[in-house]
Amino acid sequence: MRRAVRETVSGLPREFWWLWTSTLVNRLGAFVATFMALYLTLDRGYSASYAGLVASLHGLGGVISSLVAGVMTDRFGRRPTLLVAQVSTAGSVALLGFMHDPVAIAAVAFLVGMASNASRPAVQAMMADIVRPEDRVRAFSLNYWAINLGFALSSMGAGFIAEFSYLAGFLIEAGMTLACALVVFAKLPESKPVRAAKEAEAAVGLGTVLRDGRFMSVVGLSFLVALVFQQGSVGLPVAMGGAGFTPADYGTAIAVNGFMIVALQIPVGRFIEHRDPKSLLVISSLLAGYGFGLTAFAGSVGAFTLTVCVWTLAEIVNAPTQTGLVVRLSPVHGRGRYQGMYTLSWALASLVAPVMSGVVIDRFGAAWLWGLCAVVGTAAGLGYALLMRGLPAEESVRESSQGAVDSGSGAGPAATDTPAGAPRAEVTRA
Repeated sequence: MRRAVRETVSGLPREFWWLWTSTLVNRLGAFVATFMALYLTLDRGYSASYAGLVASLHGLGGVISSLVAGVMTDRFGRRPTLLVAQVSTAGSVALLGFMHDPVAIAAVAFLVGMASNASRPAVQAMMADIVRPEDRVRAFSLNYWAINLGFALSSMGAGFIAEFSYLAGFLIEAGMTLACALVVFAKLPESKPVRAAKEAEAAVGLGTVLRDGRFMSVVGLSFLVALVFQQGSVGLPVAMGGAGFTPADYGTAIAVNGFMIVALQIPVGRFIEHRDPKSLLVISSLLAGYGFGLTAFAGSVGAFTLTVCVWTLAEIVNAPTQTGLVVRLSPVHGRGRYQGMYTLSWALASLVAPVMSGVVIDRFGAAWLWGLCAVVGTAAGLGYALLMRGLPAEESVRESSQGAVDSGSGAGPAATDTPAGAPRAEVTRA
C-alpha cells in the first residue's frame, strides 16, 4: 500500500500540489450549490419554478464565462485569470447571501455562475503546463479525486450549516474561496510559456479552435457523455420520486457515487495511466450509457445503487482520460481557449440535461429516458472509436510544431513542457 501511494504521488512538481490544495479547499467550501434550491424554497419561500430559473441562470453564467476565461487564460496568463475568478467568486457568493429581492437574487446567481466557472480553463491549462506529458493522466486523476473528496465532505457539512444559518454557508464559502486565491497568489507562479513568439500566440484564436475539426468533434462527444452523466442529478431523482421512492432512498443510492470516486479514483487512475485512451473512452462511454440504461429495470434501492456503481466506474475512467486528450490536442499557446471550449461542453450539458429529462419523462416515461441514455452512450463510444484513429503521440505534434515556431523566432528553446524537477526558466510570477 505504501508503495502504491508513493508511486501515485511521486514525480509531480511542487506547483501541482499547491494547485491541488487550492482545488481541495475550494470544493470543501462549495456549500451554495448544494443547498441553493432548499435556501430559495424553504428559507425564502419562493416556488420550485423560480428556484429552477435561478439554477438555469447560474448555469448560463458558466456557459458564457467558459469562453471568456479561456481567452483570458491565454492572453493575460493562468495566474491572473485564476486570481480574478476566485476573488470574484468570493465577492459574488458573499453578496448573494444578502440579496432578498427575487430579481437581485437571480442577477447575482448569474454572476456567481460566471465567476465560479471561470477558474476551470485556467486550472486545467496550468496543470498541463507544469506536469510532464507522461504524468498528466495521473495528475488529472488526483485533481478529480480532490474535487469529489471536497464535494463529499462539503455536502455533509452543508446540511448542518443550513440548519444553523444559510447566510453562514454563503460567508464560509466566500471565505474559503478567498483562501484559495491567497494560496494561488502566494505559492503559484505563472506557468504560461513566456518565450512564445507573438505570431504563434496570435495564430490561436477562437476561430482556430472552431475550425479544428478533430478537437470540436471531441467537444461534441464530451457534450454527449456529459448529458448522460448529468442524469444522475437531474433525471434519476425525478424518476425515483415518480416510482414512489423517498428523497432518502435517492440520497442512499447517489451517495455511492461519491464514495466510489473517493475510494477508487487513485487506484483506477494508476491502472489507466499509460493505457490507450481510445479504448478507455470507448469503454467508459458504453459503461455510462448502459449503466443509466439499466436503470429502466431497477425496482429497488439496491438495484438503483448497482446502476450507480456501473456509471460511476465510467465517470472515474472518463474524466482524467478525456481531460488528458484535450491537452494532447491543444497547442501550447492556445491551451486556455481549448480548455474553455471543452469546459463549455459540460456547461451546456448542465443546461440541456434538465430540460431533456423533464420532457422525456413527462411525455414518454422514465424508461424512455434510460433507453435514450444507452443510445447516446453508444453513439459517443462509436464516435471516439472513429475519431481517435491516428491520434497524435503523447508529446503532441501540435506542441512539436509550435516549438519549432518558437525556436525559429529567435526566442530561444521551444517553450513546451519542461520535465518536473528541471529548471523552469520560462516560469515567472505575474
